[in-house]
Amino acid sequence: MVLRIFGVSFAVTVVSLVVAFLYGGPQALFLCVILGILEVSLSFDNAVINATVLRRMSEFWQKIFLTIGILIAVFGMRLIFPLAIVWVASGLGPVDALNLALNPPADGAAYFPDGSPSYETLITDAHPQIAAFGGMFLLMLFLHFILEEREIKWLEWLERPLAKAGKLDQLEVVVATALLLVTATVIAPDDKVSTVMIAGALGMITYIGVNGLGEMFHIPEEGEEPSGGPSGLAKATGKAGFFLFLYLEVLDASFSFDGVIGAFAITSDPIIIALGLGFIGAMFVRSITIYLVRKGTLSDYVYLEHGAHWAIGALALILLYSIGTHVPEVITGLVGVALIGAAFASSVYRNRKIAAREGEDAVKTSIP
Repeated sequence: MVLRIFGVSFAVTVVSLVVAFLYGGPQALFLCVILGILEVSLSFDNAVINATVLRRMSEFWQKIFLTIGILIAVFGMRLIFPLAIVWVASGLGPVDALNLALNPPADGAAYFPDGSPSYETLITDAHPQIAAFGGMFLLMLFLHFILEEREIKWLEWLERPLAKAGKLDQLEVVVATALLLVTATVIAPDDKVSTVMIAGALGMITYIGVNGLGEMFHIPEEGEEPSGGPSGLAKATGKAGFFLFLYLEVLDASFSFDGVIGAFAITSDPIIIALGLGFIGAMFVRSITIYLVRKGTLSDYVYLEHGAHWAIGALALILLYSIGTHVPEVITGLVGVALIGAAFASSVYRNRKIAAREGEDAVKTSIP
């Protein structure tokens, strides 16, 4: 199963590395490897969340997400999205924006001799609004999950009172709005306050809209437990499957913001970024998602979903904080990995306790 699921990703990785070497030699090859590792480390929580939603979709919509969805992830977010930012920020056409990306100023300067900004500078300048949109979307997802009552709790001492507080109507909107106001007025640069407010509000609106469409086509399942994201769409088909697919694409885009922006700290070459983040990183994230669904890992290790959502909450806060202060990508990646690792360890410990208890009960019942 492992070879079948990850085989395509390994093949794509080999091809991507060969293309990178032919394109830019050993340096491009090295940068491509670094970007692939960066994307996987930043997006493991993305794979867990994708799996929690993907397992509720019909086989048809799962295939759509894993085929058309990967094209959107690779070309849309890792190649077209940065170029689109440059189109909007500079007023250049698509061809001119691509030429600007492929022909940076000498010696890594931020500006050309004529004073015009480089491709990397334009992308970096757009970071506040990108981080505000993605941060607020992910924050709403985290709050939706953590403020909802659920049978299984991981950090019970914290999740129980939060679930009780979540009974207050629209508390997640109130908390998110308050954090957006703090971000815009305290963290954001003075000339970016209105931009951050608008982008953050759009992130909230996007989440509420897509999640609402999911709930509109909610298919109840007997014994279904509450879950984050669009409320449990059990083997969603038709319109339900489409809106769940739409939700996953917006979610995937929000997760990729930090990776795309962080990539420019390594290289501004769009070809290398597309190869490393897109073809290598995004493919492996998809493979991890499929593996989690096919193996039933989330059912066996019940705290993984909790850990992923806590990692999402941490990522959302890091994105908002990064509007005013740069946060190294290694910190973002390590926080997510640490939380998911802790959730996995807790799940293993829980499973062993249950197995030991069942063994003791079996012994007791066997004694005459």
